[in-house]
Amino acid sequence: MPDFGRWKQMINATGGCEQPVRLQGERLTVDGTTGELIESYSTDDEPTGYLLTACGNRRASRCAACAEVYRDDTYHLIISGLTGGKTVPETVSTHPRAFLTLTAPSFGPVHSRKKRAGTLLPCRPRRDRPLCPHGRPEGCALRHADDDPAVGQPICPDCYDYPAAVLWNAHAPELWRQLTLTLPKVITAELGITHRALRQQARISYARVIEYQRRGLIHFHAVVRLDGTNIGAGEPPPSWANNALLERALKTAAAAVTVSVPHPDEQSPPLELRWGTQLDVQPIQVSTELDGIADKHVARYIAKYATKGAEDSGTVDRPIRFASQITELRVSEHARRMIWTCFALADIPAYRSLRLQPWAHMLGYGGHFSSKSRHYSVTLTELRRARADHAAALARQAAGRPEPNPDHLTLADWRYVGSGLLNGEHFWAEQVRNRIQTARRLRRKTEHAT
Repeated sequence: MPDFGRWKQMINATGGCEQPVRLQGERLTVDGTTGELIESYSTDDEPTGYLLTACGNRRASRCAACAEVYRDDTYHLIISGLTGGKTVPETVSTHPRAFLTLTAPSFGPVHSRKKRAGTLLPCRPRRDRPLCPHGRPEGCALRHADDDPAVGQPICPDCYDYPAAVLWNAHAPELWRQLTLTLPKVITAELGITHRALRQQARISYARVIEYQRRGLIHFHAVVRLDGTNIGAGEPPPSWANNALLERALKTAAAAVTVSVPHPDEQSPPLELRWGTQLDVQPIQVSTELDGIADKHVARYIAKYATKGAEDSGTVDRPIRFASQITELRVSEHARRMIWTCFALADIPAYRSLRLQPWAHMLGYGGHFSSKSRHYSVTLTELRRARADHAAALARQAAGRPEPNPDHLTLADWRYVGSGLLNGEHFWAEQVRNRIQTARRLRRKTEHAT
């Protein structure tokens, strides 16, 4: 067909998106002074009658192409806050920085894969093979493979505290907020200064993501940095700020944070939710030759989890509208019980503000997958705007158009008409996706080699 070239160009422009958005409408560029029409565009002139644009979904399970873009953006967001760049001064690499991992407490024993000195250990060895109150073995002598579906599943589902597990997931954002509020208090207590004095000398910046464990509970990975007090991250922190102080303060603050929530039976004392005992704080260094973890390794590690969701713990990646759907879901039994628990707790008045039913597919967690403090580094919006401006500049050069005139105004009217690929679009989208992924792999091999 004579219009095949333009049709394929639209597929290429989405970067191989698996669920592109179809739009209809028009765009006009006019002179703001005279009202003269400079340029016009309408989807009526397109071969398909619509314009394709990438969905932008961050989940790899929904769109691998857009998830890769989100992962790269997250990497640049994290690494710029560690080494500088993207408007962040390079001096941030000399600031005290720590890689913090926070986990959930135990709500009952689960099957796990344990290694020590390279040797695979029994899951949960117990002498005399004791039984739980429900008549099931309390231990497990198996050595689970990494892909064993039993890993992360409760040893006794009836002993597992599902209500507390769901409520912990739901209140994890509040636990993190309380940690950010407690950390400055711990630092001022150790230094013997007032909070006002701390604000005048230093500021705490951070960026964090969450990861779902196979037991269905989340844990946090965060970069925490001590800065000076000016706008941005250019001013060095005071002389008393160092990695040892930051590590001690993080551990003390994490141990002190609690969130009190009403008990599910509405009669027992409130539940005291807190972080788990598996807390890890490592100083971030420029090189792995130093005592700590390298900054590039941290950025890659955090970016890896930015595109993952609860589906990695055995659940689904879409909302569950009705309780009748739960029995038909293709999920693990542990995830099914957590989803049931979300629906059951949603009817209790004390938990209605948590919106557990809409977040049942997330096993109760309704917070953001990634967030950062204002002054940590560049924002995702700024990264996307820079990429869009770069693509627009390349398109103008290819078409021989001049630079945009600040006196020109752009008026647009777009309507959503659907999502997804149609007809032969699947084939060409896959070709584009494979080509881009190959280029990314080659680029990463080059970066790792250098």
